[in-house]
Amino acid sequence: MPDIRLPYLLYLGDAGPEFGAKTAQGVLHWRPEVCLAQARLPGCAVDLRLKDLSFSEAVERGARTLLIGVTNRGGVLPQHWIPHLEEAVKAGLDIASGLHERLADVPELARAAADFGRQLHDVRHPPANLPLATGAKRTGKRVLMIGTDCAVGKKFTALAVHAEMERRGLAATFRPTGQTGVLIAGSGIALDAVPGDFIAGCAEALSPDAPTDHWDVFEGQATVLHPTFAAVTTGLIHGSQPDALVLCHQAGRLEMRGLSGRALPSLRETIDAHLAAAQLTNPGAKCVGVSLNTNDLSERDAHRAIAEASAEVALPATDPVRFGAGALVDALID
Repeated sequence: MPDIRLPYLLYLGDAGPEFGAKTAQGVLHWRPEVCLAQARLPGCAVDLRLKDLSFSEAVERGARTLLIGVTNRGGVLPQHWIPHLEEAVKAGLDIASGLHERLADVPELARAAADFGRQLHDVRHPPANLPLATGAKRTGKRVLMIGTDCAVGKKFTALAVHAEMERRGLAATFRPTGQTGVLIAGSGIALDAVPGDFIAGCAEALSPDAPTDHWDVFEGQATVLHPTFAAVTTGLIHGSQPDALVLCHQAGRLEMRGLSGRALPSLRETIDAHLAAAQLTNPGAKCVGVSLNTNDLSERDAHRAIAEASAEVALPATDPVRFGAGALVDALID
């Protein structure tokens, strides 16, 4: 991925409650030092509690790249945003995007970037010369976050586990597999933009041979039990060859995202399905713990939900963002 100039001005457009701002929220949570301010259109319902600045004000204060922080279903660029984004380029900002639609394919933006010497970064697009997977065993250790659904906390769990490993002085590398993770880490591959035949190969390429005590901490994608997105998950599992899995779940969620009426699978069902996939390329794969997203619960209810999840599958459980990832790292290195 080309170098992206920092800091960011986080762009939220006129996003309403139906849009997800997880790209902006993720980058702000894990790299607040590179998030200068936010830019919004009238009627925007998302507020990151950053200062609102115009493009020219942001450039004067040091912003270098406008990061599109909102992802809608399908990952398309709203047409009425284009003139606003064109203004950003003319004001002196590069633009970075994790949308499926390429900034470079928007004539107005491509023209403005060429005229004003700005860069357009499309991070949700695969690199050239995609590799095919071989299934060959690689040295080092790998842990992959799996989930009962999309958007349950796999990225945040991976980052929390990685941070705890670094705090303990363990050798570890965060391996992003989605656009927000790539923007946080500055490297990686957004696997949902890779043709199906090459997903496992890209996962292999993300995690080459390493010293025996080194951990690659893989951000997970979706779930093998989601009818819409299972293909990406399956390729990631095969290519990452995880030694360990951490199950991620959002407390209280009952239906699969985007599939009204389709009940979420149980924790045990989810573990068994992912182990069946993982053991194709790593017969020794095992699930070591549960990461429970308790963001919507009180602290008392969160502790109760964590205890119940732990008892259900007989594994250690925690909310790694709220209470720390220590229990999960303990399980990994035990």
